[in-house]
Amino acid sequence: MIHKTTSRVIASLFGAALATGAAFADDMASYTDMFEPLPALPPIPAANSLTAEKIELGKMLFFEPRISGSGVISCATCHNPALGWSDRIPTAVGHDGQVGNRNTPTVLNSGFLTSQFWDGREPDLEGQALGPIQAEIEMNMDLEAAIRRLKEFDIYHQHFAAAFPGDDDPINAQNIADAIASFERTLNTPNSPFDRYLRGDVGAMSVAQVEGMKLFVDAGCVACHNGPALTDGNFHRFELPGSKDEGRFLVTGDDFDMFAFRTPTLRNVAVTYPYFNNGSVDDLRDAVQLMGQQMLGQDFAEDELENLVAFMHALTGEMPNVTIPALP
Repeated sequence: MIHKTTSRVIASLFGAALATGAAFADDMASYTDMFEPLPALPPIPAANSLTAEKIELGKMLFFEPRISGSGVISCATCHNPALGWSDRIPTAVGHDGQVGNRNTPTVLNSGFLTSQFWDGREPDLEGQALGPIQAEIEMNMDLEAAIRRLKEFDIYHQHFAAAFPGDDDPINAQNIADAIASFERTLNTPNSPFDRYLRGDVGAMSVAQVEGMKLFVDAGCVACHNGPALTDGNFHRFELPGSKDEGRFLVTGDDFDMFAFRTPTLRNVAVTYPYFNNGSVDDLRDAVQLMGQQMLGQDFAEDELENLVAFMHALTGEMPNVTIPALP
C-alpha cells in the first residue's frame, strides 16, 4: 500500500515537473521567437560573387595605406581589428588630423545591414567602399590617383587578375569596391552566447542575461533592434544633447528625416563604444538608459539596467580570425 502511494506521489510530482517545464519552455519561446541567430555569412549579391581571390585582394586593400593622400591611412585605421573593428574614439580622425563629426561604425556584420553609414547614403558595401578613399576628411585620395598607385605594384596586377579573370583592365574603381566589399562580408561574429541560447543551449546565457533579453522584448526595444543584426535598418529621429548633425535629412532633404539616423546594430555593442552618431556616450549603461528615455519614454530601474547591460554583453560573438597581410 505504501509502495503504491509513493509511486503515485512520484508520478504526480513528475507530471507537475513536466507541466512546469513545458510552461517555462512556452514562456521562453514567446521571447526567443522574436529573434534569429546570426548566420555565418550575409546575403551575397548576384553582381559580386564571393570568391577566395576577391576576399584576399579585398583584405590587402582594406589594410593598404597607400591609397590615401598621406600614404599612412587605410580602412583599418578607423576600423581597427583590435578595437572591435572600429576606433573607440568619439569621432573619426582622418587626413591631416582632421576630426569628423560622426562616430565610426564597426564594420563587423555590416553585410547584414540594408544601408551603410549613419545616414544610409549608400545601399550596400560596394557603394560604401569607395567613399572614405575619396573623402577629403578621411583618406583624401582621388580614385584615379589610387588606381595609378596600385598599378605601380606587380603583385596587385596579379591579385586583380586572379580576382577578376577575363577583365582586360582589372585594376579599376568598381573592382576595388567589389574586392573590399567581399572581404568585409567575411567579418562576421557568429556563435555569441545569445546565438547559442537561441539554438537551444540554455546554459549559454546567465540568469541576468536571460532576464535582460526578456525586458528587451517587454520594454519594446525589439521593435527597432531585430533581425540577425539586431537592427530594423530604418531611420529614427534621435537628438543628442549638443549635436547639430541633421542626419538623414542631409541625404534626402525631407523634413521628416531631420535628426534621423539608421538604427545601429547591437551585435558586439559591448566592445564598440563610444555610442551614438557623435560618440558622446562611452558607458553602455548610460547609453541604454538614454535610449530608454528618448525612444521608449521610460527610465529603467537599477536592476533593469544591470540585466539589460548583461544581455548586451551576451551579444558579443566570436571575432573573425584575420591575418594581417604583408603588403608589397
